[in-house]
Amino acid sequence: MPTIVEHTLYTFDELSDRAKEIARDWWRQCENDDFDAEYVIEDAERMGAILGIEFDTRRVQLMSGATRTEPRVYWSGFSSQGDGAQFEGRYAYAKGAPAKIKKETGGTDSELYRIALDLQATQKRNRYRLEARTDCKRAQYSHSGWMNVEVWADTDRDIGDAESEITRALRDFADWIYRQLESEYEWRMADEQVDDAILANEYTFDENGHRAN
Repeated sequence: MPTIVEHTLYTFDELSDRAKEIARDWWRQCENDDFDAEYVIEDAERMGAILGIEFDTRRVQLMSGATRTEPRVYWSGFSSQGDGAQFEGRYAYAKGAPAKIKKETGGTDSELYRIALDLQATQKRNRYRLEARTDCKRAQYSHSGWMNVEVWADTDRDIGDAESEITRALRDFADWIYRQLESEYEWRMADEQVDDAILANEYTFDENGHRAN
């Protein structure tokens, strides 16, 4: 014979402070498993284009059976030493990149502006003829230091220190991407955003803050 068991359910606002922390931990685990970096990567793609960086793309199959293309940007985060970001793509000189970055960011992103200046300075010394390709095929970690960078010029002239300078700037850009991802992740995991998400979804919990259907 079936037994009917009744449970009292509570909204997030009705929980004690301790129970709210347990409810937040549940939501953070869900958010961590489903963290979507699409908007951050789209912004990185836009900024990269201003710098002269074009990401390679790959086709990804959707649950519906359709496919879409997405940039080859790889990352892991946000708690271990090997965490970071990399990208596969090409780089070539982009005229006026520092000014365009400053305008696009309202002058608020000094690191991205510095990368644009470094790339421009190196290109100027090499008659704006440097190109580069990055790949991650042999990388063991997602950190930018494992991103392979090949630099060349469209002439036979010696490029001197330009290879290391371009490599450093492109890896700095990969680090910039990672910091944007990390900032977005931390924002989503903050109490205010977590609380808003729980309340918006009208989740209910037992008195101890454990998720209840």
